[in-house]
Amino acid sequence: MLRLQKYIKETEMSKSESSSKRMSEGFVSAFSAGAFLILLGIIVVTTPGFFDAAYNFVTGFDIITVPNFSGFSLPAPKDPSSHTVVYSAAWQFSLAWGIFLIALLAIRIAVRSPRQKKVENTSDIVFWLGANFLIGNFLNSTTTTQLWFAFWAALIALVGISLVVRALILLALKL
Repeated sequence: MLRLQKYIKETEMSKSESSSKRMSEGFVSAFSAGAFLILLGIIVVTTPGFFDAAYNFVTGFDIITVPNFSGFSLPAPKDPSSHTVVYSAAWQFSLAWGIFLIALLAIRIAVRSPRQKKVENTSDIVFWLGANFLIGNFLNSTTTTQLWFAFWAALIALVGISLVVRALILLALKL
């Protein structure tokens, strides 16, 4: 009888802890989603001429032959160097989001989020700060069609890097 009471008490405590962790993880997820939308709104509102620039960017695409890759065409802006307002907004967003993700990782550590969430958060930091670096170095007023495609190739490589970082962290944590 005493064992049964002890088991019931431990089970109730375990359920309480589990419920608390789910609630804190739900808070972190909601906070993150809200911060994403707020940041996006701030970037759009504080970037002069953003809507016109975004419209010109989206409507300025054409099917262009990839340089040094004859016979292979992809969508690209007709004049990649004319979209500095959009590039600047993307640069600002990726920097701010990367910094936010660092703060979010600290929150996840404080509320004891599951390991997988913290590792995912870390690889997201690598991606967004890496994207910020790539945007700043490839997309500006001197961007050519060749640099436009080089940016996308580098971004694809960055996705691979962030996945490798995630895998290496998970491997290190298992050792």
